Amino acid sequence: MSDRARRWRKRKRKLRLETLLVHAGERLPTPLSHPSTTPIQLATAFESDSALRLDQIFGGQLRGYVYSRYANPTTEALEETLAALDGGQSAIAFSSGMAALHAAFLSLELSPGCRLLASRDLYGATYTLFRSLLAPFGVEIEFLDLTDMDSLRAALKRKPQPRGLFLEVLTNPLLYVIDVQQAVRLCRRAGVPVIVDNTFATPLLLRPLELGAALVVHSTTKYLAGHGDVTGGVAAALDAERAAALRTLRKIGGGTPGPFDSWLALRGVKTLSLRMSRICDNALAIASFLERHPRVERVRYPGLRSHPQHATAVKLFEKRGYGGLVAFEIRNADKARVLRFMDRLTVIGCATTLGDIYSQLLYPRISSHRELPPRQRMALGICDNLVRLSVGIEHPDDLIDDLTAALGE
Repeated sequence: MSDRARRWRKRKRKLRLETLLVHAGERLPTPLSHPSTTPIQLATAFESDSALRLDQIFGGQLRGYVYSRYANPTTEALEETLAALDGGQSAIAFSSGMAALHAAFLSLELSPGCRLLASRDLYGATYTLFRSLLAPFGVEIEFLDLTDMDSLRAALKRKPQPRGLFLEVLTNPLLYVIDVQQAVRLCRRAGVPVIVDNTFATPLLLRPLELGAALVVHSTTKYLAGHGDVTGGVAAALDAERAAALRTLRKIGGGTPGPFDSWLALRGVKTLSLRMSRICDNALAIASFLERHPRVERVRYPGLRSHPQHATAVKLFEKRGYGGLVAFEIRNADKARVLRFMDRLTVIGCATTLGDIYSQLLYPRISSHRELPPRQRMALGICDNLVRLSVGIEHPDDLIDDLTAALGE
């Protein structure tokens, strides 16, 4: 027991009732036993046994906690887990996937007039981030068709040298498969760091840091947490210096997750392997069904031989699975017809998210890509009849029956 703890025990006997109500249950001695699961440490601030030790923790000489915006034991447990999953030096948890993505871009030390390369097919909110938070400060965003690596080769030769390349392994919502291995190889030769959004693939299908990517970003809201009850994000770094920069950006910007959110994500990630195995099997079965349905014009799923990058998916994922997302176009459907189709679904929900245990359908035109002008949506291939299905862990036959009823004869 520390000197402070002894003084506290002696002093507590003389305290008045009002003070005891506040302090009596605090500063209890640490027991020899400990919880079998990570507890939720909801404290905003942390005390030390001495002012000298507090000074050393603030200065980084000692490992400890002072304020939950800087670090928290529950959040740190989540970060240790996610760093191990991605094979990174460190993982820094954020309050959302977009907060993690924003910090990842800022870690590239962007400045007016610099270039940032990005895949053309991206999550709609990422486009908005580029347009609203980076472009106004003079950052030039150059969008590339990364299914054709010649476009990347040409972009890397142009001046000034790009500050980085950003891509999604499985793109949102069209599910192109980007050859991360080749993209990283080209960028490393040019000295350009690569940031990979690996939300759709998860570390179970692919670990981009092992291929040489500088940063991997996930929306932990999705498959990692996996139960539709928490919002969060993470950026995993290959080297300690970049991880330290991200931690500083989070500390200053304030995008820190709450301890309860970190605990929910940590609880969810424990079943990731079990969930993803079922989800990938279900998704392949549903994609195969939709490919044969007369009311479906086109199906996009990397596990189908008809997918234009099926060979790339086989190479990258090594038959571990092809993800839980299926995009498909309903034949001759306009917006009104798609909305009627959505209303007929009973088991499958309609929600602007993915990666849950529940199957959920999204209509990009009215949700994820609503902010894009119609002409830009069409140029990207996001047609009015395109929907994206996030497959859950339900029985696949029930999901197929639901789609059959909603599509009609």
